[in-house]
Amino acid sequence: MQADHQQNQHQLDAGQEASHDNGEKQQEQAGQASQPVTELTPAVPISAEPVSLLTGEPPSEAPVVEQPPKYSIHPAWAKRLIIFGASISAFFSPLTAQIYLPALPTVADDFHVTASKVTLTVTTYMIFQGITPMFLGGLADSAGRRPAYVICFVIYIGANIGLALCKNFTSLLILRMLQSAGSSTTIALCQATLADITTSAERGHYVGITALPQVLAPSLGPVVGGLLTNYLGWRWIFWLLTIMAGVNLLGLLMFFPETCRKIVGDGSGRKDSHWIYWTGWQLLRDNLAHPSNHNNGLHLTVSTASAPRQKIKLSLTTPNILQSLTLLFRSKQLAILLSYSAIVFSGFYAIGTAMPNQLSTLYGLNDIEIGLMYLPMAGGSIVTAFVIGKVITWNFHRHARRLGMVIDRSRQTDLTAFPIERARLEVGLPLLALTSAVVISWGWAMQSKTSLAAPCVLLFLLGVGMIGFNNTVSTLVADIYPGKAGAATAANNLTRCLLGAASSAVILPMVNGIGSGWAYTIFGGLYVFFAPLLLVLMSRGMRWRAEEKWKDEAKEEKRKQEQKA
Repeated sequence: MQADHQQNQHQLDAGQEASHDNGEKQQEQAGQASQPVTELTPAVPISAEPVSLLTGEPPSEAPVVEQPPKYSIHPAWAKRLIIFGASISAFFSPLTAQIYLPALPTVADDFHVTASKVTLTVTTYMIFQGITPMFLGGLADSAGRRPAYVICFVIYIGANIGLALCKNFTSLLILRMLQSAGSSTTIALCQATLADITTSAERGHYVGITALPQVLAPSLGPVVGGLLTNYLGWRWIFWLLTIMAGVNLLGLLMFFPETCRKIVGDGSGRKDSHWIYWTGWQLLRDNLAHPSNHNNGLHLTVSTASAPRQKIKLSLTTPNILQSLTLLFRSKQLAILLSYSAIVFSGFYAIGTAMPNQLSTLYGLNDIEIGLMYLPMAGGSIVTAFVIGKVITWNFHRHARRLGMVIDRSRQTDLTAFPIERARLEVGLPLLALTSAVVISWGWAMQSKTSLAAPCVLLFLLGVGMIGFNNTVSTLVADIYPGKAGAATAANNLTRCLLGAASSAVILPMVNGIGSGWAYTIFGGLYVFFAPLLLVLMSRGMRWRAEEKWKDEAKEEKRKQEQKA
């Protein structure tokens, strides 16, 4: 045995490589124990040939690299359905904001208030739209997506019923705030769901789905609202929203699975969670499959393992309303991303707010025709959903190939040494340039009263540029904070709504004071002026993430030591 061992050692020192199968054959012939041979036999790589990140050349000996587990147990078709369901729920927030606008003159007449006073119902809606996700976004990150969805839609449905039956302006104002509180968090929940089940390598393919409702709703909302107000009365706006929300809530309860990784991990931890995280279909299916195992009418799955798994209890913690603000102020990259994204969306709100007045005054369009003018923007967003998402994914894989990384889309890539900021923003910057040009051109087109075809083309391009840039920012936020996507998106929503409310308030006075051309040139100029912040993020973002990770790990280690003491 000793002679064989020396012979093997001699062969290894001479640079000869023995395969795993030959090593086993020698082991059987010599009758050796398995341990010495395992130590002397080079390992056969189980995946594609690894490449050095520094030299780009294959290493002399391929080490055994243990692959991380798959990020999600859901197949591609299930991911699409889950994200589509979350996107349908996110549809209600922008739809509710826009479908109500054509009814403002009629509501003012019915309650005998001025137009400026009834506009308060829009302003307060936007304020609550920015504040409320800070409460429920953090709750969804700790207690799960399904409880947060149920809370949102119960509040939303109750507010819509109240609005359909309200008798005075005060109740209308209060219920509009409550309506906003119920619907606004759904966008944050949609982005959080996206981060739960998709990896950075595949996220671009799905992020376009989440953007569609946010643009289709503002495009379709005014048309539907105008038709309902003209033919059935403004109260039917809220009855329609009640019916739609009720159907959506039923669908969520029956088929939308819990995706929060703190609750179910990659999705396989569902059976170990509280029954409230189970869909109605899962409860029904398990009860039919095991009718003999029930506890108060609910089937409790019996583990086949030798030691039963510990059930995860339902934990509804008090929402940390400061979590979103803490993320915003402590993270340099998040502060830059969200602040700049809010500046970009301020131009979007400026165009959307002034457009009905400008199209009516300059082109003589009625309410329904004005609503139809939002459709080119929806067309641009559809192009973005199908094209830009693939470009985002392609650019991620391009950077991975340059670094010699082998990417498996089903497994989350370690982004510690990966320039994810550069990979995402290289796609976003051309779209930002397009958006800047469109916003400036829109102002001068309105001032010179060009053919109606010009605003249609510009709105289509705005849908491509604005929504495409938003997709890249949303994807990057999910990449940086996958475990806190709800709180991070809530912070994004806060900055956008507050700056959007400000731009909506000042755009018409600016147009009346200095003209459309210079008013929108100022917005486009702000895009260009602050664009170097994105270049700084691209060059320093990876280092900032490493510093933040080190601080978090040091803080966690200190906390553990204090607990032991």
